[in-house]
Amino acid sequence: MSSTRTDTTACILCSRNCGLSVELEGSHLKKIRGDKSHPLTQGYICQKAARLEHYQNQDDRLTSPLQRQPDGSFKPVSWDEALEDIAGRLLAIRNHHGGDAFAFLGGGGQGNHLGGAYSRQLLAAMNSRFSYNSLGQEKTGDFWVNGRLFGSQRCHTTEDVEHADFVLFIGTNPFQAHGIPNARDTLKHIQKDPNRTMVVVDPRRSETARLADIHLQLRPGTDSYLLSAMLAIIVREGLHDRDFLARRCLGFEEVEQALLTIPVADYARRADVPLDQLEKVARDFASAKTACVRIDLGIQQTLHTTLNGYLEKLLYLLTGNFGVRGGNNLHTMLLPILGDTDERNPKLKRTAHHGMFPIAGIYPPNILPDEILHNGEDRVRAVFVDSANPLVTWADTAAYEKAFAALELSVVVDVAMTETARAAHYVLPASSQFEKWEATGFNLEFPVNGFHLRHPLFPARAGTLPEPEIYTRLLEKMGELPPAFPKLERIARLESGRGLYPAYLAALGVTLASNRRWRPLAASIVYRTLGKSLPDKAAATAPLLPLAMVYAQKHYAAVKRAGHRGNRLTLGANLFRAILNGRSGVLLSEHQFSDLWSFIAHEDGFIHLAIPEMLAELRQLEAETLPGSDHPFILMAGERRSYNANQIYRDPAWRKVDPHGAMRMHPNDAEALALTTGDQARCRSAWGSIEVVIEVDDSVRTGMVTLPHGYGMRFRDSAPIGPELNRLTGSDHCDPLSRTPFHKYVPVQIEKADSATGEQ
Repeated sequence: MSSTRTDTTACILCSRNCGLSVELEGSHLKKIRGDKSHPLTQGYICQKAARLEHYQNQDDRLTSPLQRQPDGSFKPVSWDEALEDIAGRLLAIRNHHGGDAFAFLGGGGQGNHLGGAYSRQLLAAMNSRFSYNSLGQEKTGDFWVNGRLFGSQRCHTTEDVEHADFVLFIGTNPFQAHGIPNARDTLKHIQKDPNRTMVVVDPRRSETARLADIHLQLRPGTDSYLLSAMLAIIVREGLHDRDFLARRCLGFEEVEQALLTIPVADYARRADVPLDQLEKVARDFASAKTACVRIDLGIQQTLHTTLNGYLEKLLYLLTGNFGVRGGNNLHTMLLPILGDTDERNPKLKRTAHHGMFPIAGIYPPNILPDEILHNGEDRVRAVFVDSANPLVTWADTAAYEKAFAALELSVVVDVAMTETARAAHYVLPASSQFEKWEATGFNLEFPVNGFHLRHPLFPARAGTLPEPEIYTRLLEKMGELPPAFPKLERIARLESGRGLYPAYLAALGVTLASNRRWRPLAASIVYRTLGKSLPDKAAATAPLLPLAMVYAQKHYAAVKRAGHRGNRLTLGANLFRAILNGRSGVLLSEHQFSDLWSFIAHEDGFIHLAIPEMLAELRQLEAETLPGSDHPFILMAGERRSYNANQIYRDPAWRKVDPHGAMRMHPNDAEALALTTGDQARCRSAWGSIEVVIEVDDSVRTGMVTLPHGYGMRFRDSAPIGPELNRLTGSDHCDPLSRTPFHKYVPVQIEKADSATGEQ
């Protein structure tokens, strides 16, 4: 009989990665609670984390590499056989067609980021820069704006919701989506405090909106009208912070000129919100002692995606709610999950078909099917997919199915047999997130920031490998790395007892200097050498040593304030050891608010408010009309609910409610279509159609409907369970600058299933 033991880990379902205290029995997670010792989440947990046993032990888990056969079936093969064949085919494609023929997709799901240091090495080995991931269909418009405002796309903003007197939530529902510290507790504290104000801007009366003082239930797709009207009110009435703008910003006069032309009353009508409420929210936000803005996909995947990101940032910048407690702030990152790629650089690599540039080092998934199906010699011919399921989660499933069928080589690295894996030539089984050392790059806090390195709770399931081992073996099979580095390994072993690695790092530097081809493969080199000397089989964590040393040098005083000891030579190594030993996570740094201004990347140290492309789009708003359509409803696709999450939950038994992922529809619309709760209906867009189950719900506006994400997967060879959202979305239905899909604005038709011609 298995004994019961307790341990700590973290949730892997959203960016918060809350600390967990778990009770284990054999290979099972028996009980899951919040970890009160976690330095940031301090025992907080939501209902989704409590179901993680459905991820760890489920029938779609993979236990052997699989090779696709000519008839479409899969045959188990050995790791050596799989990696040797994959290596040979990759080299053939690189040598015959060049690096542009290869693209990397995904690269670490929620909380599965440590392997990213290893997977990105494959791009370097293939001489390719084509990296596509889900941030490219969610956040790159935001990253682009950050680059123009702050000087680098690595400059990322956060919000101090916990300490703000006035909180403005736009296109986000943190009660379900989280994204802020201890979301539900924080929301309730704001609601109960008579001296604090919560305003929600959302077309749906969400769970967060029900707690708010004011809910602006705008018409879908009109966020830019509402936000620009708010800014115009602030500037016209002189509510902007002149002192802050003079001391910290450039270009206000140009922004002010554009805002003064905004027809506020007309824009309120377009957004369909009461003008008096809009004016009150603008005035109260600008007049609050401290105010911050929290946004999410509601404005990042709808019309005017990039402009929305610009306008929401102007709200807190023009009012001086930046770089202060209770405002919006920049923050540090330990893991370098973002790059900085300015499309104005003529040397920047663009794609063959669309001529698209990367943002923060990421290319947008919306263009990838065209880049694969492109007729030219320079088309994408091979892809590696890691911890992602693009055939279900990226826009235009039909286009992705066609594109994957045209690939010469597709390889999927995943824990489970996903829909994308079913379309691949090879499927490589990864160990689960609780069977290996892992971490998240989403440490986004300021002024105090933390990091949680998760140790394995269970031994790896037989036949699986962690990503660091998969990619290192593949690079060795490709001949990109030798099988061993005995000198480095020997030096690491000698220094391991002291926990300080000056001789090892010096020898590593000499090794990389002597062979330039190895520089982008440093993660696997330290994994094979330093990794062997680390305790508890923690080899995968080896790249954290140089990252910790860089972080400690860059933020020396802040790391010391967080309680870490050492001098300029030893602090980084001490921080690394603290991370390695911190079973409930550690505080990385404790900054002062004055430190934030050193994060600004412009050489002059100022925030550059005037972005010509955004001001041009702002001036065009007034003349714009929504396109006519024979699709009378607007679908907001990807709603967050109590029992939907990312793609790691494949077993539908994890859901206590909403098994069908029902379509929410206003009672008036349901009555007009003779639909009631539980009825089946057919939902059609310009790109496809799916069958849905109706839920009559007055939280949505008339003329709009919602469907949740996280459905549409097959389990144990079943038919798709719940809505396959991306059969309704199109590759070309996206923001013209960032190519972010308009998932929150999909025109659709809806009819009762038994009235749909030829369909039941």
